Amino acid sequence: MSRQPVRVGVIGAGANTVSRHIPGLLAQPDVEVVSVCNRTLASAERVAAQFGIPKTYANWLDLIHAPDTNAIVIGTWPYMHARLTLAALDAGKHVLCEARMAMNAEEAHTMLLAAQSSPQLVAQIVPSPMTLGVDRTIIRLLAEGYVGDVLVIEARVGGAFVDPAAPLHWRQDFDLSGFNTMTLGIWYEAVMRWVGHAVNVSAKAKTFVRTRRDAEGRVRAVRVPDHIDVTAEMACGAQLHMQVSAVTGLAGAPEVWLFGSEGTLRFCADKLYGGRRGDAALHEIEIPASERGGWRVEEEFVNAIRGVEPVTHTTFEDGVKYMEFTEAALRSAAEGRAIPLPL
Repeated sequence: MSRQPVRVGVIGAGANTVSRHIPGLLAQPDVEVVSVCNRTLASAERVAAQFGIPKTYANWLDLIHAPDTNAIVIGTWPYMHARLTLAALDAGKHVLCEARMAMNAEEAHTMLLAAQSSPQLVAQIVPSPMTLGVDRTIIRLLAEGYVGDVLVIEARVGGAFVDPAAPLHWRQDFDLSGFNTMTLGIWYEAVMRWVGHAVNVSAKAKTFVRTRRDAEGRVRAVRVPDHIDVTAEMACGAQLHMQVSAVTGLAGAPEVWLFGSEGTLRFCADKLYGGRRGDAALHEIEIPASERGGWRVEEEFVNAIRGVEPVTHTTFEDGVKYMEFTEAALRSAAEGRAIPLPL
């Protein structure tokens, strides 16, 4: 199979795009980043100068419709993800969209439908990165019956003290982030890789700092919680509890436990621990070199365009599932009832 040239236009050149996506794309053979559009033309020009990108645009629509690209990388905040994805797919361009797929489940479903209507185009979501190193080993151990039946999944994410004086971050701005609550969807995506999806979601959430100042100094109401506890029934029969918090100072590193009928697995700080019935304590499980994963998002995107491998991290289908989960969690907290999935 001949190697198809990939010519990329970038819309939204924030920290992750500059540190990962653009360098990762430029490291692939016969890949060129030909254009960039950011929130201001001046910031786009700075990124273009940094990486030697030949064209800058003030209008993202002009970039998408330019004939010199066949792939679009979307690095904006979630409020633009659906609009940009639909426009790019309609223009016949492959799409790599930054994580937090959309503002809500409805947008995510619309994006998925558009991708399914153009199966010749690659549509990929930037994956949850925290567990990439251990995912294959966890999946193998579960398949081999290491824990027996998975009964309870416990995830705790936090460790920081709340800063009431900090300015409003885009992740705290519902108008920019939608139903994405902190890193809830990202950690749920990781859990989905191991045990599948949820069928029922209940949640309690709390916003402790009710107002913050935005970049212009205006006082804004904060609609995204600082702390959320989610309980879910999983399709595999397990019960999931996730606590994601911006107020749990000194709680330690994020961790996920898988408790089963015959054993236990614990993921923390990129390491995996396990123990089985009869053991006195958990022990560290070595990750075989053949199973150790890592960040290869841009490589996978390019390879999928060239027909070398399918998208696995992350498909639009999985993106829809985590958007449904995150929306269900906030709806449950607001409405005081369990929310069945899918939405």
